[in-house]
Amino acid sequence: MTVNKVVYKPDSQQTDEFIVLVHSELYDKWSKGDRTIPLADVVDSFEVFHCATGTQGILGKASNQQLDNVFGTHKDVDVVTQILEKGQHLGGSEHISKSFHGGDKYNQQHHHVGGP
Repeated sequence: MTVNKVVYKPDSQQTDEFIVLVHSELYDKWSKGDRTIPLADVVDSFEVFHCATGTQGILGKASNQQLDNVFGTHKDVDVVTQILEKGQHLGGSEHISKSFHGGDKYNQQHHHVGGP
């Protein structure tokens, strides 16, 4: 299954972006109204990433404070839903590579997302 990103930029005048990784085929169906697909199947994980320098930079896991400030909550399901509904799906020619720096899948703090 292809994994791409959905990017939400709360302020078009700034470079801050919040990113969720999604399974493209299921996200496309979900975003067109098929809400019978469980959100857990749509997203690669419920981790929300933050990048202060745009989509080509190093992603760090968004802090609860950042999420509260932008989304009014840090509850993962609520934040992920808002990003999926308000964000832009970057798929197709957009390439994602995840490079993890130490720790297991659930403890990694940084992901590199960008082109080849």
